[in-house]
Amino acid sequence: MRTVIFDLDGTLADTSADLIAAANHCFIEMGVGPQLDAVGDAETAFHGARAMLRLGLSRMGDVDETVIDKWYPALLDAYDDNISVHTSLYPGAIEAVESLKSDGFAVGICTNKPSGLAEKLLNDLKIRDIFGSMIGADTLPVRKPDPRPFFAAVDGVGGNRTQSLLVGDTNTDRETSRNAGVPSVLVAFGPAGDTVATLKPEAIIEHFDELLGVSRRLLAD
Repeated sequence: MRTVIFDLDGTLADTSADLIAAANHCFIEMGVGPQLDAVGDAETAFHGARAMLRLGLSRMGDVDETVIDKWYPALLDAYDDNISVHTSLYPGAIEAVESLKSDGFAVGICTNKPSGLAEKLLNDLKIRDIFGSMIGADTLPVRKPDPRPFFAAVDGVGGNRTQSLLVGDTNTDRETSRNAGVPSVLVAFGPAGDTVATLKPEAIIEHFDELLGVSRRLLAD
C-alpha cells in the first residue's frame, strides 16, 4: 500500500508559539526574562526543546550544555501544561490527509516530539484517529534522521516501505527520507519558507492542496 508519513511540528501544525512560550517560561524561572520571540524564532522551535534553550542561552552569554540538560525537563513540563493554547493546523492539512486516504494511501506520523506530548496534542486537535500510526521521539531507541522510526510508522499502517514518502519541513526530515531511500516532500509554508529548496527534496508544496497530486506522482505504480 502506498503510504504518506507526516512530520508533526511545522508540517501538520504550527506549534511554534506554544513551544517558544515553554522555553521562555524556563528563562523567566532562571531570572533573566524571555529570550525568544514567537515570530522571529519560530523556525528554531521546530528543531526542538534543546535548540530553543541553546539559542536563548547564547543570547545570555556562553552556552552550557549542563544547563540545557537541567532545564530540558522543565521546558517539557511547561509545554505539557499549555500544549495547544496557540497551536493550529496549517490550512488544508486535514483535507489533504482525508484526500490521500480516499485515494487509497495509508497515512501515519513520525515526529521527534516525545510520544506522550505528540499524542496529547493530536487528541487536543481532534485528529489522532485519522492517522494509522504515530511514532514519537522515544518510541524507539533512535529518532529521526535515523530511518527506523520512519519505517516503524510505515509498518504500523501496513504500508509498503518502497512505496512510501515523508512530508516534513526541516533538514532532519530531508535526511530521514534520504537515509530511508524514499522521496521527501517539504512544505514551504512554515517558518523556513522557500529556503527548503536548498535541501533539494523531491518535491516542495506551497499549500496542502498540492499534496495528493505530488504523492501520486512520486509514488506512481
